[in-house]
Amino acid sequence: MATSWTLPDHPKLPKGKLVTIIVLDGWGEATADQYNCIHRAETPVMDSLKNGAPEKWTLVKAHGTAVGLPSDDDMGNSEVGHNALGAGRIFAQGAKLVDAALASGKIWEDEGFNYIKESFAEGTLHLIGLLSDGGVHSRLDQVQLLLKGASERGAKRIRLHILTDGRDVLDGSSVGFVETIENDLAQLREKGVDARVASGGGRMYVTMDRYENDWGVVKRGWDAQVLGEAPYKFKSALEAVKTLRAEPKANDQYLPPFVIVDESGKSVGPIVDGDAVVTFNFRADRMVMLAKALEFADFDKFDRVRVPKIKYAGMLQYDGELKLPNKFLVSPPLIERTSGEYLVKNGVRTFACSETVKFGHVTFFWNGNRSGYFDETKEEYIEIPSDSGITFNEQPKMKALEIAEKTRDAILSGKFDQVRINLPNGDMVGHTGDIEATVVACKAADEAVKIVLDAVEKVGGIYLVTADHGNAEDMVKRNKSGQPALDKSGSIQILTSHTLQPVPVAIGGPGLHPGVKFRTDINTPGLANVAATVMNLHGFLAPDDFETTLIEVADK
Repeated sequence: MATSWTLPDHPKLPKGKLVTIIVLDGWGEATADQYNCIHRAETPVMDSLKNGAPEKWTLVKAHGTAVGLPSDDDMGNSEVGHNALGAGRIFAQGAKLVDAALASGKIWEDEGFNYIKESFAEGTLHLIGLLSDGGVHSRLDQVQLLLKGASERGAKRIRLHILTDGRDVLDGSSVGFVETIENDLAQLREKGVDARVASGGGRMYVTMDRYENDWGVVKRGWDAQVLGEAPYKFKSALEAVKTLRAEPKANDQYLPPFVIVDESGKSVGPIVDGDAVVTFNFRADRMVMLAKALEFADFDKFDRVRVPKIKYAGMLQYDGELKLPNKFLVSPPLIERTSGEYLVKNGVRTFACSETVKFGHVTFFWNGNRSGYFDETKEEYIEIPSDSGITFNEQPKMKALEIAEKTRDAILSGKFDQVRINLPNGDMVGHTGDIEATVVACKAADEAVKIVLDAVEKVGGIYLVTADHGNAEDMVKRNKSGQPALDKSGSIQILTSHTLQPVPVAIGGPGLHPGVKFRTDINTPGLANVAATVMNLHGFLAPDDFETTLIEVADK
């Protein structure tokens, strides 16, 4: 059925008001303490929104099922957050997306698999990832389906590089997972496929570091997986895990790296020229560093010794900004009928702006994982180059001022009906773990918001300020009672990741109808509810299948 693009008019809200959307990246709502950089920073503008009219400020969910991720233990991220903000509906992401691609067989037809398949005739297929049924980073059943599907489609030699879990599942469960996968590999060998485990190690000691915390973790994995070198050598993975677990204080998470060797003591599966590699974790954060080592020609984090010419694909694309990896087995959901497309087709002239690290989020991800303009006569997207060659805590103000000034100019130009921007500071600086720099970053973002809101005021417009997920509001790992967690030396453990906290939505501006207020009857409002809200602010009703609007109009 052809899409009807005409949006009905809102019965109470006028058309023609400029609507400005500000996404504060990594800006969640948490208890005020010394590790809450938003609380510690001077943020008079955001404070005034929060402490102003209570019916103009609310919190929405930005993680887990609210953004299409499998469970509410899954923190949100910028890609799924902007998908939800722009799409107005919740689409399967992460593990659910992989499940759907495996169930339909689409995974075997897509570009990623056909790319690695070119290596099957002469080379080895290497699968690297977390061997676990925890469902947080990977799932054993997906690995089993990958093995089956690849072997049925021409993979004659397969090597598995396993990382033991003990974090998302019980410590010690590695033995059972290895027994299961060894049994599967034995069955493949009976069918004439040379399939074996080639290396392994515990996830927290081998490969699965994140946010560039310790490149030594990735190097230990590289040495075992690529070079075939490790301090421990065994004839089988089961022998390896059982022997290493017998050591005092052994733990699945921290098993040392090992390689499987043949009768002559030679590693059975180093990665060499002509091979294919798949990292099968669907969760991104602990695969990005290995992906960089596998894919980047210009790489200086450790000496790779030997860089094989391989065909590499991730289970998913792990970093939308870096386009990393370049090839992936499961594509992000192609989201049709986004709010942006509807509004442009209803005459809403649109301006979008951020700096490089988040430019794709207010354009590509907002528009349903789609590049380019819907109608270049009605849209203008501006990318401000991010600082390069430094870590973001060195320049925590980033390009907030430049983004704000470009946005102010766009608002005052009178050429646009919608202006949307992303201010990346809270997230990108938050990821460095530098608390003082993150405080500076939050202040800079607040100053940028002021410049934009002052322009909105001048033109009689409307604003909506929100965020895509949390980060800067809680910079410390916490124990089960919510107190800061300490490491072995008694120091606090800094949290560099996103959080599970809700994010704010604030509305206002001289153009806002005086009767508009946030509804209180939505069970669990989330980021996907923002799109219908924005459409209402433009004077339209959202399509019926969009998540419901956050606002109502009281008769005054």
